[in-house]
Amino acid sequence: MEQQASPAPSYAWQALDLFEKYGADEAIVAGDQRLTYADVRAGSLAVAQALLRHGVRPGAGVGVLVGNPPEAATLHLGAHLLGCRTAWITPDAPDHHRAYFLRMAEVSAFVYDARSYSVMGADTAAAVPELSVLCLGPGGAGPDLLVAADGPLAAADGPAQALLPGSGSEPQTILQTSGTTDRPKLVHHGPGFYRALLDLSEEYLDSGEPQLRHLAASWLCHVSGQVAALITLCTGGTWYPFDSFDAVGMLRTIERERITSVFLTPPQLYRVLDHPVLPTVDTSSLAMLSIGGAAAAPSRLAQAIQVFGPVVRPVYGATEAAFIAALPNLGSEPSHAGLMSSCGQAYGDTRIEVRDEQGTVLPPGQPGEVWVAGSLTMLGYWAEQELTSEYVVDGWVRTGDVGYLDPAGYLFLVDRIKDCIMIGLSTQRAYSRPIEDSLVSHPQVRAAAVIGVPDELDGEAVYAFVVPVPGARVTADELRQRVATDLVEEWAPQQVEFVDTLPLVGVGKVDKKALRAHYQARVRQAKQ
Repeated sequence: MEQQASPAPSYAWQALDLFEKYGADEAIVAGDQRLTYADVRAGSLAVAQALLRHGVRPGAGVGVLVGNPPEAATLHLGAHLLGCRTAWITPDAPDHHRAYFLRMAEVSAFVYDARSYSVMGADTAAAVPELSVLCLGPGGAGPDLLVAADGPLAAADGPAQALLPGSGSEPQTILQTSGTTDRPKLVHHGPGFYRALLDLSEEYLDSGEPQLRHLAASWLCHVSGQVAALITLCTGGTWYPFDSFDAVGMLRTIERERITSVFLTPPQLYRVLDHPVLPTVDTSSLAMLSIGGAAAAPSRLAQAIQVFGPVVRPVYGATEAAFIAALPNLGSEPSHAGLMSSCGQAYGDTRIEVRDEQGTVLPPGQPGEVWVAGSLTMLGYWAEQELTSEYVVDGWVRTGDVGYLDPAGYLFLVDRIKDCIMIGLSTQRAYSRPIEDSLVSHPQVRAAAVIGVPDELDGEAVYAFVVPVPGARVTADELRQRVATDLVEEWAPQQVEFVDTLPLVGVGKVDKKALRAHYQARVRQAKQ
């Protein structure tokens, strides 16, 4: 009888094999902590053993509330070594979303960082008393997973797989959408997602690109944080996690550690560009400055190229589809001038199509909804089959973004479907992105966002929120005329409100729900 081949080990076990090879090389640098690959390998095994010791069974669901400490990576890998399904809570999501998320994710245990989220974690644990509660660090509502058991696992001899029981389950992850709606959606990524990350890591090693010394403030609860951290670690690079955005700290780290790769959201990029310390910092080590999480204004991208050189890389992805498109080395070619509004071409094995409301593929240049397919897309929305069938069609994921492809396959995004502004009796659509780009191109404007508001004659009108530079003298009429000149008269904002900052949600996205609520509050106040 022919012997059946053993199933291939999961990505987490393959990652540990890579860590063993990298050994004493530096893996994670966070503040004063500098961990080698041997440390990360041992820590991942120790967390897996601690989870078992405290009753988490292989293949179980584990809710996670952590930021960006080094232990976020070892917790992630440790749970996945057991074939567990991790469900990551976004710390900046509304309070009422957390218990809902954990119950919807069907987890049996909840782990939170008692050092950073003591009150938030305890409150969440109290809201879901049916769950087993565990902590990173002392003083929490449950046992500390970081307390070593007798005979630490790091000192054990023999193959790693022999140290833990087999689960028979492949690791999976549930991520929370950014929370601009009334309740979060639970995005489900399966083992194929992580196998694709291993493949991308191999491709990066084969490419001859510089070793990744990657710095980011994107948490592992965001898909961008997971992708960057795992590719960095699986290629033998060094991951520099920041728990919160700190422009000066990041710039000094780039200079001191000779960082080669950085991920910033557009608001983070703007703060770095505007910071007075920037001209004093050596950033020449940078080989890749990725800008993602939202669309960056072309004028600000051009400024970034002037400062950092042709290393700027706009990237486009979503929780549902981690890495859709990229435009590397922006500014390295004269032809790039016309691509400042693009997010690049399809990345890896991703396929991109633009379709109309009936699902028909549109020709180049015609705006429609962006549909994507590939190995980095979600399986669906956890426990919501009807919602999944609406957004996952024959292997294609509907992004909800409006954009168009040019003949060369470069993708240009213009809006979210739900944010399109319907103007006039002919229901002409005004798109947010071109209007915002026009506003930000003014030298006295730092950032801008537009929404549609009710209008008695036109149905909806464009309302702009503008963050001016300090000491700016720009007027609303001047900005309206700029948009009318750059685009069309109908797209010019009827009203411009100057504000100090724009509210953000998730990884650097402007919270337009909050802007609409602010506008409605002003209208109610004016009527009183």
